[in-house]
Amino acid sequence: MDDLPNPVTYAVPAFILLLIAEMIVSLRRDKSRYETRDTLTSLLLGTGSQVAGAAVGAAVVGMAVWVYQFHLFDIGIALKQWWWAWILCFVLDDLAYYAFHRSAHRVRWFWASHVIHHSSQHYNLSTALRQTWTGFFSLAFLFRLPLFLIGFPPAMVFFCGGLNLIYQFWIHTEAIGRMPRWFEAVMNTPSHHRVHHGVNPRYLDANYAGVFIVWDRMFGSFVPERDDDPVRYGIVKQLGSFNLLWAAVHEWVGIAKDVWSAPWRHKLSYMWREPGWSHDGSRMTSAMIKERWATGRPAEEPAAE
Repeated sequence: MDDLPNPVTYAVPAFILLLIAEMIVSLRRDKSRYETRDTLTSLLLGTGSQVAGAAVGAAVVGMAVWVYQFHLFDIGIALKQWWWAWILCFVLDDLAYYAFHRSAHRVRWFWASHVIHHSSQHYNLSTALRQTWTGFFSLAFLFRLPLFLIGFPPAMVFFCGGLNLIYQFWIHTEAIGRMPRWFEAVMNTPSHHRVHHGVNPRYLDANYAGVFIVWDRMFGSFVPERDDDPVRYGIVKQLGSFNLLWAAVHEWVGIAKDVWSAPWRHKLSYMWREPGWSHDGSRMTSAMIKERWATGRPAEEPAAE
């Protein structure tokens, strides 16, 4: 397998400079955009995510290489000869990310890992670094396996995935309003992604795109940001803590408690149904919250994350 560098490694200095620049702008315009403990928690969660990723990286690469041996088409990695394959790989990798991201909000097992990224009640560039420690455990890598089966070399897929991650960094900001209309129509933007991080009923479970917002438009999950409904950030049941370990594992603890106490016929449902689902209807899913909001009824029942 050809080896390619991790583009994220080279982007880190730019991440740091942009983060500092946004902090300076925020101090002048709106100091509430940054909160010291929240920012520190995000940075430490990001550091922990890198450590966890390094620990399981060999296993992920090994899985990719093993699956790749069954590929259907022989696609090379040389840019001059296979330039079209690089474009196709980037687009299909983004589609795979959309599938993962949507599942991460609709399946509690995947949500338990992804919830870390949504647990901040602030929205700034440090939020982009608030990443999971348990992505391997939640099997998030499964969504990229079809790309290897098609015939895209693992090095190509991982490189495109790194570019996707780099793109998503800059959209985690309130410092940028809306981009030109043509750009907003095709690409994911700060405006679109603010909606994704919102807990307003209007904004729940929307805008799963990584790079191309066209996936949300195609599959019916697109919701535009509205000036008359300012985005409120976080999760439905706010974390309420800056405890690093609790932020990383709190939903896994919730799943374990629910599976332990649930009747046998419902145990698996607490892992594979949507977040907020309960066998006795004592909680509310995001769909239930949105339905009550749409009909003008308050969400009085307690809601799980």
